[in-house]
Amino acid sequence: MKRINQFAASAALLAASAGPVLAQEAEGLDARVNAAFAAATGPFVGFIFAPLPFNVMGQPFPWIVMWLVIGAAVFTLYFAFVQFRFFNHAIALVKGDYSDPNDAGEVSHFQALATALSGTVGLGNIAGVAVAVGIGGPGATFWMILAGLLGMASKFTECTLGVKYRNEYPDGTVSGGPMYYISKGFTELGLPGGKILAVLFSVFCILGALGGGNMFQANQAHAQIQGVLGFEFSGLITGFIFAAIVFVVIVGGVKSIASVTEKVVPFMGILYVGAALIILIVNYDKIGWAFGQIFGGAFTGLGVAGGMVGALIQGFKRAAFSNEAGVGSAAIAHSAVKTKEPITEGFVSLLEPLIDTVIICTMTALVITISGQLIIDPETGNYMLNEAGSAIATVDGNGGVALTSAAFASGISWFPYVLAIAVVLFAFSTMISWSYYGLKAWTYLFGEGKTSELVFKLIFCVFIVIGAAASLGPVIDFSDAAIFAMAVVNIFCLYFLMKLVKAELASYSARLSSGEIKKFTH
Repeated sequence: MKRINQFAASAALLAASAGPVLAQEAEGLDARVNAAFAAATGPFVGFIFAPLPFNVMGQPFPWIVMWLVIGAAVFTLYFAFVQFRFFNHAIALVKGDYSDPNDAGEVSHFQALATALSGTVGLGNIAGVAVAVGIGGPGATFWMILAGLLGMASKFTECTLGVKYRNEYPDGTVSGGPMYYISKGFTELGLPGGKILAVLFSVFCILGALGGGNMFQANQAHAQIQGVLGFEFSGLITGFIFAAIVFVVIVGGVKSIASVTEKVVPFMGILYVGAALIILIVNYDKIGWAFGQIFGGAFTGLGVAGGMVGALIQGFKRAAFSNEAGVGSAAIAHSAVKTKEPITEGFVSLLEPLIDTVIICTMTALVITISGQLIIDPETGNYMLNEAGSAIATVDGNGGVALTSAAFASGISWFPYVLAIAVVLFAFSTMISWSYYGLKAWTYLFGEGKTSELVFKLIFCVFIVIGAAASLGPVIDFSDAAIFAMAVVNIFCLYFLMKLVKAELASYSARLSSGEIKKFTH
């Protein structure tokens, strides 16, 4: 026993002395990997997030944001404001009023909505809104809401096509999404290049799933957990725990994913929105003033960096990054729904940007505005800028998720702990949703089958561990760029395919009006 103890002591001493050396070597290797990856992918990332070749009222405007917003506006006008005309019907569909239990598919309308929402409701609603308000002022919220309302039409278009052109298999499983409707829809219309565009979309989807939908989520969750616990520990621990839980969920397929998200999404939504409501109720006398700041700042800028255009750019950018309308990811989740009417899932999906951007993002913005974290010049009534002149000065110099946390903590001292739980749940739900998106892109490229699916699921879980343990900035930048490259391909193709959706809408509307489409009694 004495020898064992001596050996253990020697081993511990060796590990302690070698630890700093190994840590330095690991940091050096990580830096070299980052530098090499950044050099290889930098041009692609730079292209996706590059500003337009001209300034908008003196301000640079990212072309990818303009691409998403213009697409949303086109679909809104083309379908005659479908998001408002069929809003009540969308609610009825989610409630299951028109659901036939014998329809083909794997999940209910509500489960499909929850799965898709779990992929979009996340850090963008917490940190992204704080960035928008911190730079563009409360006025950015107005433009965020407008972009969210327009984005409802984008979701409607892509999710209708997702169901219309999905593959249905004898065992009851389905596969759908942009890669299927692009290849099949282009063939149906006699257009060339559908297969190539579908493959390109799939490649971007896999890269986006492994990075932005996986590693980034694990990395941010680990950082938030460390912040709350107050001490540092290896990301490998967080990564392995997340990977194990995620694997247990995703190995069961979309039914397993849907059964988890239909519980997690409402819970995390109620948790976060409930906390926001408490702040707003306590400060009810400031709500009118906050809305005045939102509407006033939208058109005057209230002295923030970039003025009105700065607010507009930040609002549009954060809405596009938050709800992913036009990216095509949600169409993959909605394709698994039980229905024989593709258009019904289009109606259901248009609720996503409303919940994600119009409701949750707006509540975050209201709390930040009311909290007093943004410093106002008492003489002019305008917001004061930080020393760099790039953002609004805040009480403690906070930005991003720290600003949101401080805003909530000003009314609820223990809120940072709630935020940590919310971030972990957001990260978890986003990972399991994006695992499904990546999986369907993977099987489109490499074929359906249990072995092919298992290979991707294992790869996905390995990347969770890597994401939590490493600092891979360029990898995250590249994967974010890949997600928005999906939107480039997807929206380009939607312009050709939207006539097919219009035919579906006209047929369904006529049958709904005539009473041919009836409610089901459950």
